[in-house]
Amino acid sequence: MNAPLRTPLKFDLNGLIQAISHNRSNDAFNPQLTPAQWELLGGYLTPFALMEGQVLIEQGAVDRTLYLVESGTLSVHYKDGNERVRLAMVGAGSAVGEGAFFTRLARNATVQAAGPSKMWCLTPIRFTELSNRQPAVALEIAMALGSVVTRRLANKPKRVAVT
Repeated sequence: MNAPLRTPLKFDLNGLIQAISHNRSNDAFNPQLTPAQWELLGGYLTPFALMEGQVLIEQGAVDRTLYLVESGTLSVHYKDGNERVRLAMVGAGSAVGEGAFFTRLARNATVQAAGPSKMWCLTPIRFTELSNRQPAVALEIAMALGSVVTRRLANKPKRVAVT
């Protein structure tokens, strides 16, 4: 998943916060957190980078990690017997992996970087720790993700894009 890039990237939680605050897409991830709560959440997130073409989520994988996109664009596609069908493009300030995060089911689509991307991940173990130590922050994250899932399910072409 993590790969060396030609140029070292600097990660700052403010980049993610800005991406989320500027995302105006229908399925934007938009938790209502104070600056202090963002700082707390940052301690539970792990930053990493993707190169163009790198796969973030593989269809059929059993993994519940949630990913937040700071920069770049991700392609969400489904592979049937013969071909690959693009379901959605996900940009900065969005979340992917929300379906398996909640359901514990295998991933139903593949997510691949359409270009260089900066990401932050929240594993189930870290979310459990967050829930135990900062329940208000964890609840806000869960509610914001629930909103993403609901809006994606309401959009027929993006229904299968709930990864």
